[in-house]
Amino acid sequence: MNFTRWSARLPGTQRRAAARDDRSPVPAARAEYAQAQAAATLPDGAIPVPPDTTPTPAAPGPALDDLSAREILGRLPAAVALLHGPDHRVAYVNEAYETAFGPRPSGVPAAEALPELAELSVLPLLDQVLRSGTARTVKSRRTAGGGSYTVTCTPVAAWNGTADKDDEKAGEKAGEKAADNKTREKAADNKTGEKTGEKAGEKDKQARGEGGVLVYAADVTDHAEAAERLRTSERRHRETAVTLQRSLLPQELEQPDDLRIAATYQPGGTDAAVGGDWYDVITLGAGRTALVIGDVMGRGVRAAAVMGQLRTAVRAYARLDLPPHEVIQLLDGLASEIDATQIATCIYAVHDPNEGQLVYASAGHLPMLVRDEDGTVSRAADPTGPPLGTGGWVHTSGTIALPPGSTAVLYTDGLVERRSEDIDEGVASLARALSGAKGSPQVVCDRLIRSLGVTAEHDDDVAVLVVQHPARTGPNAELFHNAALDLLGGIEATPRARSFATGVLTSWRFPAELRDLGVLAASELVANSLQHGTPPMRLGLRRTDRRLIIEVTDGDDHLPRRRQAEPADEAGRGIEIIASIATSWGSRRTPGGGKAVWCEFALPR
Repeated sequence: MNFTRWSARLPGTQRRAAARDDRSPVPAARAEYAQAQAAATLPDGAIPVPPDTTPTPAAPGPALDDLSAREILGRLPAAVALLHGPDHRVAYVNEAYETAFGPRPSGVPAAEALPELAELSVLPLLDQVLRSGTARTVKSRRTAGGGSYTVTCTPVAAWNGTADKDDEKAGEKAGEKAADNKTREKAADNKTGEKTGEKAGEKDKQARGEGGVLVYAADVTDHAEAAERLRTSERRHRETAVTLQRSLLPQELEQPDDLRIAATYQPGGTDAAVGGDWYDVITLGAGRTALVIGDVMGRGVRAAAVMGQLRTAVRAYARLDLPPHEVIQLLDGLASEIDATQIATCIYAVHDPNEGQLVYASAGHLPMLVRDEDGTVSRAADPTGPPLGTGGWVHTSGTIALPPGSTAVLYTDGLVERRSEDIDEGVASLARALSGAKGSPQVVCDRLIRSLGVTAEHDDDVAVLVVQHPARTGPNAELFHNAALDLLGGIEATPRARSFATGVLTSWRFPAELRDLGVLAASELVANSLQHGTPPMRLGLRRTDRRLIIEVTDGDDHLPRRRQAEPADEAGRGIEIIASIATSWGSRRTPGGGKAVWCEFALPR
């Protein structure tokens, strides 16, 4: 223990300085001046003495070297206890220790006399310090009284206490007595002196062989309370961000007819701030489904808030049934308006069961992975554009096959990014894990999380979206049918469409009421296309286990809208009729030019 640094804080003490003696030029000059004046004889006989302008020095306090160890320990502002011997008997506690913990008896083992050491987890260290000769520190432990202390236990070498002084005095007296009486019984006295010396030597050896431990307890209650307040504030901030994040994510995923979907979100560990990861599933109608996953580059409540705005905007743009790259283009401009300092990555993909593929656009996001039925994993092309919020980029769409029996995985960087390896290695590890992952989408999610080593203490939040296109066989496959008819136009198109729809719906064994509604809807859609569209036209019928879908496509890109027809109008009632009889309806522009108008009927369970 270095006490020198405490000397400036000890009241009444000062460091030893060079004393001003006769070597100082000031006293010497003053003496010479006095002698010269004494030699001169003045008329009045007086001898002038020069005025002493030097201030009278204050009485110096004791120097550090003049203080004993007890005096130094007693003046320390920290609690100090000195323990002696293998059973750690209390040899000394200073005033600061008694102020903090109360008076403590001397000569009693620390386990009995100093219960506060047990509360601070110091007692188990005493034997280690005494045995190894190495100091040990316990940081910021709280006592039952509410105070927090950082305790350092320092080994102290063996010392001679009062026993050594008593033995020394006893030896001196014995020597004097032996000298006075050495004429009497010299041999017996010598023998007695040898025994006395041996006993004193053994006692001195025993005293010198027992070391001790100096316990130094610094009060850090204020620091501990400040740290606890900071931890509480950070914990509340994180809980708020997690709550906001989870509330903005979909509480229940939409489940399309042709896909099975599961998602997992796991926030980062306690020391990691919550980010802006999100996912979504949006049914677009006519059997089509939009899949979204994104990551806002930021942490905390702000990132979660930006994420919520982007997710809401994606759902709004998806209702327009735009191509994926146009949705990403709109999001890019919106992200710049929301917060120009934060950027985000995103994938927006659309699945059409009639095409068997995913059409997607990626704004700086990690590539999708698709596992075929035989276990082969395909990787989507690189991002088709920079992250959202960068601006000045024309995004494009890409495609990746999603045949029956395949599984697609969309994920955020927290799943594959590690500080110790390149992110491409993480994506490769995910591909290997996906190749052997089988089971339901939720099972695949859990397996990927475990395989990539994501735990509750992960340093980043993770979002995973798993999409399966099941291969249906047997009775389950009988619930899914497709039928289509190409129409060249002309007055015979509507009767042909009506006849075709009647035959198909009858073969699918629909109830008569639903069959009639389906035939009426097909007739109205074809008639509307004949009047407002251009050839070629195509009528498509699709049945799933939950709904009947009727869709008509043509070569004109003008989208119909619902309006209230006047009583005298001879047209304009087709879409109104469709909206009245169908469960839902909609329209969209097709990639090759033209449009598609569709309606759906929910099947009775």
